[in-house]
Formats: sequence, C-alpha cells, structure tokens
Amino acid sequence: MRVSTSDRRRLLLEEAERIGKDGLREFVLDFLEDPRITFARVEAKLKLEEAPGAPKMHHSYPGGLIDHTLGVARTGRVLSGVFSDVYGLDLDADYVVAGALLHDIFKYYQYEYDDVTGGFRQREDWYLSHDFAIVSELGYRGADEYLIRVISEAHGFNVVATPEGQVLHLADLVDSKFASKLQDVIFRACIDVERETDGKLLAVKVFHSLMRNYTVFDLVPYIKRGSRELREFIRQELGIDE
Repeated sequence: MRVSTSDRRRLLLEEAERIGKDGLREFVLDFLEDPRITFARVEAKLKLEEAPGAPKMHHSYPGGLIDHTLGVARTGRVLSGVFSDVYGLDLDADYVVAGALLHDIFKYYQYEYDDVTGGFRQREDWYLSHDFAIVSELGYRGADEYLIRVISEAHGFNVVATPEGQVLHLADLVDSKFASKLQDVIFRACIDVERETDGKLLAVKVFHSLMRNYTVFDLVPYIKRGSRELREFIRQELGIDE
C-alpha cells in the first residue's frame, strides 16, 4: 500500500548516506534536502513526494517518482558490482547511485494534476524538461564535473563516455521497463472494465482512481492470478456491481 510522504523522503536520504565518497555524499544529501530549481524563477505544482515517474509511461501513480528513483539507485549499485566483478572494470558505484538519485529529481516540476483523467499531465508553462533542468542546476550549484557527465548520459541523449553513465542509463531502463510492463497489464484490465460497463467508466479514469490507493506493484499478486481476478479486484475496489 501507499508509503507515507515522510518515509519516501527518508528512503532517498538513506540511500544517499550509503555513498562512500566524501564530498559527493554531502552534495547529494544537501540537494535532496533542498531539491528546488534555483537557477530560474519557477514554482513546482506538485510536491516531490506526490509526483509520478511519468504521466503515462511508467510509475504513473502518486509517489511513483521516488519509487522509480530508489529502483534505479539500487539496480545501479547491483549492476556496478556485477560489471566490476565480471569484467574487472574500475567502475565507481558511488557516481552511479548519486546520478540515480538526482537524474529525474526535477520531474516534479514537469507535471501537474489532470482534472479530466484524475491522473497527471505535462505542464504547459515551464520550458525545460527535467534532464536539461538537472544539468543546469548541477552547474549552478557547482557540482562535481564527473557527476554532471554521468547524469547527462543517463537518458541516452548524449554519447556515453563514462562507464558509470552507461550503467546508470541501463539501470534507468531496467526499472522503467519493469514497471511499464506491469502497468500495461493493469491498464488492459481497466480497458476490460470500460468495455464491461459499456463505456460508462473510462479506462483512464478507472486506472487513475485505482492508483490513488495502490501502486502498480501492490497489484502484482492479482496480476499473477490472471486477468479475471485482477479485473474482479478492480471492480470491487471501485464498487462496481456485477
């Protein structure tokens, strides 16, 4: 079930505390304590803790952004260990984890609530996507140049020139794809509910109504039992009579 706001922020800080490199650890902790855009005048319309990973693609529920961030950080740490052990790479997991904790942090500036669907949507009054905004903010705050390089490679837009940037990119893909595939199963069940109610309940509204109380991962037990049981659970949660 939904993790509390204070617990979500605490989990991020605990992950940052595990960064071994002095200076880098303190920078990330300070950033997470004050995760605001300061290089420009802009106000977020959501809190960090309530933002989704994305409005549609993955982790599309309140708090999904922090869940995704933790998933990428921990996946990146594991991948760093695997690639170092197997290939003998001089790979610094601290930069991977630091990059994971910050690479999507400004997504909460990109989104706002959508009154039509009950979910989220892109805002139209802010001009920078999160990947450009974080690099700008890192430079403005005087971040370690290598950290800036790693994060700039995380989303796959820049040529990868650091092994840490490549590992971060892969960890990001692993976590987002995993959540996306599970989310697709749930949304298909919501489409079935729309069909069964002759369109009286739209799938997108059914999905976001469900996500106000559950995360995608809360519903995995029902996914494993099959589409019929998942659909029955959704109908029960929404109070839909047979």
